[in-house]
Amino acid sequence: MAKLQIRKVGDEVLRKTCRPVEEITPRIHTLLDDMIETMRAANGVGLAAPQVGVLRRIAVVETEPGEVFELINPKIIATAGEEEGAEGCLSVPGRYGLVKRPLHVTVRAMNRAGEEYEITVHDFQARAFCHEIDHLDGHLYIDKVTRMLDDEEIG
Repeated sequence: MAKLQIRKVGDEVLRKTCRPVEEITPRIHTLLDDMIETMRAANGVGLAAPQVGVLRRIAVVETEPGEVFELINPKIIATAGEEEGAEGCLSVPGRYGLVKRPLHVTVRAMNRAGEEYEITVHDFQARAFCHEIDHLDGHLYIDKVTRMLDDEEIG
């Protein structure tokens, strides 16, 4: 496994729409492993492929230690509720803002074995899934922020 370079705001790759994964290959497995290692090394809870310069519809989310969700070609198929909460991003270091997101999200994706699955997540985990899936369409949380937070509010 290798730790990858995380692209920062201003890098044009973060604003591009990612291509679907057509075939699960050993390269995709390596990318998933490297993304997980990179996310953990940066103390993140999620990472999308464009954040490491790869324009593929792949993201990883780990809101609870040891519980990693690998999302290949993810699609949000249902949402419910809404909540405004603080978000940050490994590609926007040191900045946080308030963003409205669904409280409940159902996502359809494939795993590394190429098996399609659906999962419904709630609260912070729903926020993380939405945040990472946004990256796959070239959107950053700062595009949706209702208010940036200052240092005193971050704590």
